[in-house]
Amino acid sequence: MIDRNRLLQTAARAARMGGEVLMRYFREGVVIRNKSESGGKTYDLVSDADLESEQTIAQFLRSRFPGHELLGEESLAGGATDAEHLWIIDPLDGTNNFAHRLPHFAVSIAYYHHGQPIVGVVYNPVREEMYTATQGGGAFLNGESVSVCDSQTLSQTLVGCGFYYDRGDMMRSTLAAIEEFFGHDIHGIRRFGTASLDLCQVGCGQFGGFFEYQLSPWDFAAGRLFVTEAGGQVTEGHGQPLPLKTTSLVASNSRLHDAMIEITKRHHP
Repeated sequence: MIDRNRLLQTAARAARMGGEVLMRYFREGVVIRNKSESGGKTYDLVSDADLESEQTIAQFLRSRFPGHELLGEESLAGGATDAEHLWIIDPLDGTNNFAHRLPHFAVSIAYYHHGQPIVGVVYNPVREEMYTATQGGGAFLNGESVSVCDSQTLSQTLVGCGFYYDRGDMMRSTLAAIEEFFGHDIHGIRRFGTASLDLCQVGCGQFGGFFEYQLSPWDFAAGRLFVTEAGGQVTEGHGQPLPLKTTSLVASNSRLHDAMIEITKRHHP
């Protein structure tokens, strides 16, 4: 039987450990490199903070659950998404913010059982905000229960979005979707650059919805559970079930989901 409480406590402690690493580098400074040496874009960044945070988290999780598989953004590429026990880790979500000393980034850790989300934790170490969710157990911010907003129409809400590193067709598709959202008299668009926290903002009722046309599993593994446990809905950009692989994503308070999907699927690259 799965011990959700133990899994949640482990994930939260691991996230705090990773956050301590990030804050040390954030205070003292860190050399930021791009991933162009391995085929990435010059604006696709990585640092020793990402790597040390991931290693710290991975070491702790392996000490607690030695038989579990790990999947992460930097050096943990081996975990199979359909594994019986899988931890999905983003040791620093919002690397560009971190690199430019914007205090809006997070550690994201999720536990999946046979491909299903069981526990999700997103931790903003700057503000010491711990977002937690367990399957069937609700969503919480620093121990306080949260829920999605009650907006019934797009004209009653704020929408979040994300841009992938692709600055060609995908960027144009995103901008076209944003333009159409504005045509529905939304209160505004926000792009904060940290998808895990964006999803938590949907779950906390700050955004009525969020969309991005390309995200990796570690970007959304924890946040998607937070949204659904807060009463929201998460699918890929055409409205189909969200796969545990690189995909588009739409999250909402559920009431706005059909309206959002009509826009995102029309402009889907």
